[in-house]
Amino acid sequence: MTEEKLRFYKGLGLKLTPQRLAILEFLENNRSHPSAEDIYNALKPRFPSMSFATVYNTLEVLAKKGLVKEISVESTRKRFDPFTHPHHHFFCKACRKVIDIENIKDNLGIPEEIKDCEIDEYQIIFFGFCSDCKQKVSSDIYLDKN
Repeated sequence: MTEEKLRFYKGLGLKLTPQRLAILEFLENNRSHPSAEDIYNALKPRFPSMSFATVYNTLEVLAKKGLVKEISVESTRKRFDPFTHPHHHFFCKACRKVIDIENIKDNLGIPEEIKDCEIDEYQIIFFGFCSDCKQKVSSDIYLDKN
């Protein structure tokens, strides 16, 4: 991790333990939208004494500081996105992959019901089957009909 990044994190008031630095490094440029459990399992071999609570609490602090965004694509666990700029997501119901969507072709606009509300943030999540899983799901449906 660069000195500049270390200064930035210290400037935010983050206590930079080796475990917390490992979590930050794991998240850097990570597009997989990991859960706390994913991060814990990935880092456990390097930090055998690290607890799941350390990972979860670190993610909560990072979310409060605006360094990660919590995305709710699954009801059973939170996923985290280190790319906090406005963008949307696609969630594959088969493989559970989350894909970033930077541009939406059609302007969806603001729904009439909330035109008078003050909107400070929004996110659209599409649910379905990714291109890899779509064919398998179609095959399974076809096989079930015969």
